[in-house]
Amino acid sequence: MAALSTLILLLCAAKYVMPSSPHWKPTWPSYRVPVILPQSTLNLDKPQFDAEARLEVVSPCGPACHKSSPLPTYEEVKNYLSYETLYANGSLTETEVGIYILSNAGDGSRGRSRTKRQIYGYDSRFSIFGKDFLLNYPFSTSVKLSTGCTGTLVAEKHVLTAAHCIHDGKSYVKGAQKLRVGFLKPKQKDGSKGSNITNSAMPEKMKFQWIRVKRTHVPKGWIKGNANDIGMDYDYALLELKKPHKRKFMKIGVSPPARHLPGGRIHFSGYDNDRPGNLVYRFCDVKDETYDLLYQQCDAQPGASGSGVYVRMWKRQNHKWERKIIGIFSGHQWVDMNGTPQDFNVAVRITPLKYAQICYWIKGNYLDCREG
Repeated sequence: MAALSTLILLLCAAKYVMPSSPHWKPTWPSYRVPVILPQSTLNLDKPQFDAEARLEVVSPCGPACHKSSPLPTYEEVKNYLSYETLYANGSLTETEVGIYILSNAGDGSRGRSRTKRQIYGYDSRFSIFGKDFLLNYPFSTSVKLSTGCTGTLVAEKHVLTAAHCIHDGKSYVKGAQKLRVGFLKPKQKDGSKGSNITNSAMPEKMKFQWIRVKRTHVPKGWIKGNANDIGMDYDYALLELKKPHKRKFMKIGVSPPARHLPGGRIHFSGYDNDRPGNLVYRFCDVKDETYDLLYQQCDAQPGASGSGVYVRMWKRQNHKWERKIIGIFSGHQWVDMNGTPQDFNVAVRITPLKYAQICYWIKGNYLDCREG
């Protein structure tokens, strides 16, 4: 009974305050998040890296199915938020975590979903051309993974992406040990260094500059799950690069309810497979949500998986507009809606507990992760 009470606190006690001003702006809510700290770390056998990288996963369980799923127990939540760390030398560890409530907090939950590509009617995606756009924020935060997915810069040396880009739920994918992250940069023309002659009708050719990944964190909620189980709620991973990337990055934030998003919309950019070498931007309305997932119909193709889903809202403390990543694009999902098939694209929401975990992975200090 005590464990159940603690879980309810985790789920419900997040401090969420929306402004009531008559001149209301879409404002980042104030959250007090729980604390997640490592308790013990165990060395595991080196993985085989024998899984095929899958850029899409199918799940038949839709919003209603997720909403009716029973809450996990407190011990289950701790297990799902424990994680594996893969190092560049192939070694692997498993870290068990503890969850602590200092003042208020919130999260824990269930769900799943994700998959394929899908275009909904008219293709509303925009290819981003030219270094004036590609090398500037927010588009410059999108990077390409050597396994074929997309990631987003969230710190000087960290990239947020989807877990399925690294691990298929049972094993690490081929290439995960030598994982690299690609940054789009202009191609240098021979003898043209310093030249300011450009042809505005021709977009400047770009190339990827690659940086090796030092280590990768994947939550056990994904590793223990699969496309038809709780794993879909935990389809996220954090990569630490071997050296800083020197670009502006995008902060992570706790995902507000969909009704509080500006215009009810989300945005993300990724490297869709049908437009090789192009960064593709899109935005769309959120159609439905569960505690852990956002359902929308943003046009997307394989390769966009792992993109950071973001919104721009007013930051009251700093008196300025700020973009934050509130989710990770997972993929496409067919859902049986009362006997009628309906398809969605799905993003994993950054809940208070996920925020606490990812922030700790980045900063290594829970005191820097108290405000979501």
